[in-house]
Amino acid sequence: MPSTWILGIETSCDETSASVVRDGSYIASNIVASQIPIHRQYGGVVPEVASRQHLEKITYVVDKAVDDAGLGLDDIDGVAVTVGPGLIGALLVGVAAAKAYSYALNIPFIPVHHLEAHLYANFLSNTELAPPLLCLVVSGGHTSLILLKDHLEYEIMGTTRDDAAGEAFDKIARVLGLPYPGGPALEELASQGDPQAVHFPRAWLSKDSLEFSFSGLKTAVMNYMRDKQGNEEAVSLPDVAASFQAAVVEVLVVKTILAAKKSGVRDVCLAGGVAANSTLREQFQRAADQEGLRFYFPEKKLCTDNAAMVACAGYFHYLAEEFGTLAQEAYANYPLINA
Repeated sequence: MPSTWILGIETSCDETSASVVRDGSYIASNIVASQIPIHRQYGGVVPEVASRQHLEKITYVVDKAVDDAGLGLDDIDGVAVTVGPGLIGALLVGVAAAKAYSYALNIPFIPVHHLEAHLYANFLSNTELAPPLLCLVVSGGHTSLILLKDHLEYEIMGTTRDDAAGEAFDKIARVLGLPYPGGPALEELASQGDPQAVHFPRAWLSKDSLEFSFSGLKTAVMNYMRDKQGNEEAVSLPDVAASFQAAVVEVLVVKTILAAKKSGVRDVCLAGGVAANSTLREQFQRAADQEGLRFYFPEKKLCTDNAAMVACAGYFHYLAEEFGTLAQEAYANYPLINA
């Protein structure tokens, strides 16, 4: 049986990425043009700047991805692209490029949801993985518990009511004076502190709730810092970072394990940018072992936005013959269910 080669394109935020994946499992290439140095001077992503950078890089990353895979464009069987959610201007660049390649090469155009792409990154790092499984997608824009009943068949078991966990990490990083991107910088600072030094609140919400809320925790940290500084008291930034991180991680782990018990699945996965956090991985592994669950996560380079995960999800849409048309739009807000 001949191989199926999917070209993936990802431009939902500030990473311009293209990848070629064979049969939904082998990464032949995964090119990422990062904009971090550009946005760091602004303290965060500037949408219009991101869009312009995507325009400059998109053709280059696609050409390099195909070339690094040892293929020609004529070898590609389908082109998958993130169509939402994300920054609308950034998304439009990737969607327009994917349409152009689809039309020029006469190959299927495959729309992919950003959340499902993150979820499918697990299949690239763990080839033995199969549905059903539960995945916590946790990033700067999302905190969602997704039950994958079968390939491309999803149930949202819980999501955030306000800030995503990654967004809370980034905001508290700024409060602590850390550089962009805030999440990795906060994790590094937290590694030097005591996670029990300050007791910050955990938002459990109602009994057995699978919903998340991090706005109260964010406010608690800000109030703590303001009170200490107002009273001219010394503050251990590593202790604050470690205590904040512990509060986020505990809620994420406990609610995910609860969701696994409710759904009856034995396989639990992490995905998204925050899934690269070492403390989160360690706490998840410990909790999964205690409950007799199997725990999976992607390698760190597949946690942040990349096109390989888009191509992997696109492969399963290709098998199901779920294709888009050249009328496909991009969506800043885009539900996973019935997407």
